[in-house]
Amino acid sequence: MGQEVAKERFSEAEYGRFGERLKDSVIALRELINRPGFGAGPASVGAELELFLIDADGRPLRRNKDVRDAVADDRVVLELGSFNIEVNLSPHPLAGRPFSAFEAEARELVARVDEAAGALGGGVVPIGILPTFSEFDFTRDAISDETRYRALSRGVRRLREEPFRVRIEGVERLDLEIEDVVMESANTSWQVHLRTPPESFARVYNAAQAAIGPVLAASGNSPSFLRRELWEETRIALFEASADDRDAERPWRVEGRVCFGSGWVTGGADELFEHSVREYEPVLPVMGEEDPLAVVRAGGVPELAELRLHQGTVWMWNRPVYDPADGGHLRVELRALPAGPTCADMVANSAFLVGLVKSLAARPEWIERFTFADAYRNFYRAARSGLAAELAWPGRDAPAPAAELVAELVPVALEGLVAAGVAEDEAARLVGIVGERARLGRTGAVWQRSALAAFGDAPGARSRMLSWYRELSLAGEPVHTWPDPAAETPIEAVG
Repeated sequence: MGQEVAKERFSEAEYGRFGERLKDSVIALRELINRPGFGAGPASVGAELELFLIDADGRPLRRNKDVRDAVADDRVVLELGSFNIEVNLSPHPLAGRPFSAFEAEARELVARVDEAAGALGGGVVPIGILPTFSEFDFTRDAISDETRYRALSRGVRRLREEPFRVRIEGVERLDLEIEDVVMESANTSWQVHLRTPPESFARVYNAAQAAIGPVLAASGNSPSFLRRELWEETRIALFEASADDRDAERPWRVEGRVCFGSGWVTGGADELFEHSVREYEPVLPVMGEEDPLAVVRAGGVPELAELRLHQGTVWMWNRPVYDPADGGHLRVELRALPAGPTCADMVANSAFLVGLVKSLAARPEWIERFTFADAYRNFYRAARSGLAAELAWPGRDAPAPAAELVAELVPVALEGLVAAGVAEDEAARLVGIVGERARLGRTGAVWQRSALAAFGDAPGARSRMLSWYRELSLAGEPVHTWPDPAAETPIEAVG
């Protein structure tokens, strides 16, 4: 979705031509992947962080263009909501200290965005869902003033004439309808990209599908939406509902446009791209001049701009990425982790996830003892119940509490990171953060609920909780070290 889109409206003929180009692009990608040497290179990682802009009262601040322009850095870009902004971190080789580099760069960019927002009377906060949202924040004019986002809105509404229905059963219940995709902007995430050679893509992707459950359970940071207490990671259910293009005319499609998937990958990346083209109708039929088949058959590396744009509008929680840079390569994009609470927490989540993925991918026999249904259930149980979820794992006879499983997996993740060349002290420090979080039962979601309970029914309780959260978040110490709200609620936060 970072590609330029020059217009908002498209004809049915344009959609038809775009669909044909997608079919050619899948064939071109398959031929490219089978080319000897394609995608070769050292393993590397990258990351993206989505942020909320808030005003002095903790309410959404719709000034992302002004903030972006003030920061004046190509790494800082707009997101769907006018109160969202994204920072793109520089990729690094996996070997060495990539996560420390991410943490330093993320802290620098968050501070710069916060300074720019401060000049407008606001600030920035990394959190999965803003707890101060109201229903009135999701009007169509809340979409960023960019052609590509208006075109995205039109494209999805072309497929779904019915309102989007959001139903989430958690501690409380949420049931609402909305006319536009703008509610996607209620969710912000920390997304990790892992460069993967074609020959090991299926092993790595399947490992990511298995690993994300326990990692998500230890990373929850989205416990509420619209003043209702819902899931530990409400963001998962909310995003799936707010971008679901299935309606009465599409009863045949099992998966929504945001989904976990329906089975292990048996071929390679092209299998997933082909699935996206076959199952999901285009929403942004922006055509270029390139003939992808001609480029590949002439020995070149195609841009595949149409395929990449289409794939950017199918939001699988673990998603394949093709990048024409560096002679062309593939990545697995790990999309399920929330933003926040701190940069230290986010890079710890990344390290824990990448370590588990690397460890599982090195032992592919695990898949014979673990069904896809187990991975699927793990993901949604973790999103719903966090560290209290009962999760399955390869080699275990029965599900175990997520907190117990995470503690057992810390050395497994450490082994995977060290085997991939990550400095052992860095790897140990970061997976240790996740281990402590599990031991103490202190995720961002747990802390938010505890702080809100401490404020009780006081006026502006959610804003005060968010103010305290933001102060601790920008200070940078991991969430498991934060004060216990039940015992240490600051007077100034209570107001």
